[in-house]
Amino acid sequence: MTKVKICGIKTYDDALAAAQAGADMLGFNFFKRTPRYVDPEDALAICGRLRAELGEATPMLVGLFVNQGAGRISMTLGKVGLRAAQLSGDESADLLKELRGIGFKAIRPRSQAEALEDAAYFLPHSPIESAFPSLLLDAFSAGQYGGTGHQANIETALALKAVVPRLMVAGGLTPDNVGDVVQTVKPWGVDVASGVEGDTPGLKDHGKVRAFIQAAKAASED
Repeated sequence: MTKVKICGIKTYDDALAAAQAGADMLGFNFFKRTPRYVDPEDALAICGRLRAELGEATPMLVGLFVNQGAGRISMTLGKVGLRAAQLSGDESADLLKELRGIGFKAIRPRSQAEALEDAAYFLPHSPIESAFPSLLLDAFSAGQYGGTGHQANIETALALKAVVPRLMVAGGLTPDNVGDVVQTVKPWGVDVASGVEGDTPGLKDHGKVRAFIQAAKAASED
């Protein structure tokens, strides 16, 4: 069954709605130059309340970081109570190695060849545990670190799928197209932020969240 990550969570209501709709992972964005930024104190309040409400049914909680050091990442993970770190900037494989299996890299390759080079570079230090993605593919957009709504290249995704044990695909996914992507690529997981929002970036449309998760899960059963 394809895993679904709802990223860019900023409110408790959005977190609970996504969890109740069947999300496997919730992402909290700690990159300040994005409308989806959440302060670690606010993330702590959201996650604490969610754990109190759902207990063991709480989805995996993931922090998204851009160009921060291992110490700061580890401190935030510990403070908020997050299980994994998504590295969405220009981080090196050495930083991934420092995180000792709790970090995974998001890549935004400009070509299929670059994607395969990135995979070879990062995979030796990617998580071994099956609950974590090995690598996340996002769409390239100059000067942007994800959340653009641009769609990742399907041919590149297929090439990566052949060499990445647990590939998560992001970039331009919506309730209308995620089923086709899941059926074509058969990724380990899919990730969405802007594709399940309304007019206000960072605030989720709960109907879209439910539709996205249902479409992704249904397609993975076919």
